[in-house]
Amino acid sequence: ELLSRCAAQLECIRALKAVRAEHVAPQVYSTRWSSSTVPRITTHYTVYPRDKDPRWEGMEMERFADEADVVIVGGGPAGLSAAIRLKQLANQHEKELRVCVVEKASQIGAHTLSGACLEPTALNELIPDWKERGAPLNTPVTEDKFAILTEKYRIPVPILPGLPMNNHGNYLVRLGHFVRWLGEQAEELGVELYPGYAAAEVLFHEDGSVKGIATNDVGIGKDGSPKDVFERGMELHAKVTLFGEGCHGHLAKQLYKQFNLRENCEPQTYAIGLKELWVIDEKKWRPGRTEHSVGWPLNRNTYGGSFLYHLNEGEPLVALGFVVGLDYTNPYLSPFREFQRWKHHPSIMSTLEGGNRIAYGARALNEGGFQSIPKLTFPGGMLIGCSPGFMNVPKIKGTHTAMKSGMLAAETAFSKITDENLQSETAGLYIPEYKEALEKSWIWKELYAVRNIRPSFHNYFGLYGGMLYTGIFYWFLRGKEPWTLKHNGKK
Repeated sequence: ELLSRCAAQLECIRALKAVRAEHVAPQVYSTRWSSSTVPRITTHYTVYPRDKDPRWEGMEMERFADEADVVIVGGGPAGLSAAIRLKQLANQHEKELRVCVVEKASQIGAHTLSGACLEPTALNELIPDWKERGAPLNTPVTEDKFAILTEKYRIPVPILPGLPMNNHGNYLVRLGHFVRWLGEQAEELGVELYPGYAAAEVLFHEDGSVKGIATNDVGIGKDGSPKDVFERGMELHAKVTLFGEGCHGHLAKQLYKQFNLRENCEPQTYAIGLKELWVIDEKKWRPGRTEHSVGWPLNRNTYGGSFLYHLNEGEPLVALGFVVGLDYTNPYLSPFREFQRWKHHPSIMSTLEGGNRIAYGARALNEGGFQSIPKLTFPGGMLIGCSPGFMNVPKIKGTHTAMKSGMLAAETAFSKITDENLQSETAGLYIPEYKEALEKSWIWKELYAVRNIRPSFHNYFGLYGGMLYTGIFYWFLRGKEPWTLKHNGKK
């Protein structure tokens, strides 16, 4: 009887396999493109070339090309600061200089997440009369709070002057509004802004130097075929191209490989930042207050923390966010779920109860700091802003350093472009002076001083060991310890 049952089960399995073979398309991996029965995983032309696709036969593929002195990829704080500084110098020296900024968002500032604590150092240098010009910095920081969270309680930690979380003199801003205002200042100076055009490709001269960029093609169907409205992207050529795409930009990744820019630095480390904007009960609103926390719901071996900023924008707004380092060891950890748990902590829930979320988003962050800064210059171009990674991790601030890097790139590029006696070895200008200017600036000093805080987290005590290190060595030595810690493994 047992043998007959086994035989019947085997017969059933064979029958099921036969039915499945009839109704399920075969999975062909080695010849993915040879069979029309297998759906393509991607139709991007870098994977499935258009010259091998019959649907593209007879299409006009020539691009229109335009010339500028400087092309800037990315209309964020770094790119716009570079553009403004270039035109300021051109006007000051009575020089004609064409500066173009391409930005993938439909409007300048549209892809910038609102809610940030802005250190105004770079802004004061770039536009000293920003208050008179109506910069949207409406909320000076009036109160700082820092705490370690447990599941049910909040343990206050004093913020001493000079520590990274001291925000005296800073402003709470809606960063998208601030970037839009920077765009307006750039346009007033004569900068050409092209929102809605993503830089899709780096162009090179025959000698290998960067020639410029090409914008994205439009009018392509989701299956990769050209529509009736297909239009080729345009080429923008320049003497110098500045890449300010932000964290992990796809063009910067190509440049890292092309010019081996990460040869002499540590691998970059990353985090994800989740951010929301809420309208809360006015009785709970404290304009100018900043709240930062570490601890729960993360364990001591997972790097991360939170912020909650009370904005004064004409209504009771708070911007809140949660940052998790992507070197976490628990494969089941979900940063979004941890963010949701954090919002249910008694000290956070009491602020949000009765409120409404009106915006949300997420972005990647460079956390490698000083040790992970790549080579910044190459023939025909430079890296600025969060693309190479100038964020001050313990401060959770990168806007001021991004702006300053753009300004320094602009100043060194302007000197080269306007040098009548310049003899360049490559068609695209090579500007090593940019790195030298950075090393002499306050950016370098600031990032060097905090270089050991993030890697100090990798110890047996985790979060608490990192806080102890910061309290002893940063507070007393201000980053002058004669050693530089390394990040924990390749990311």
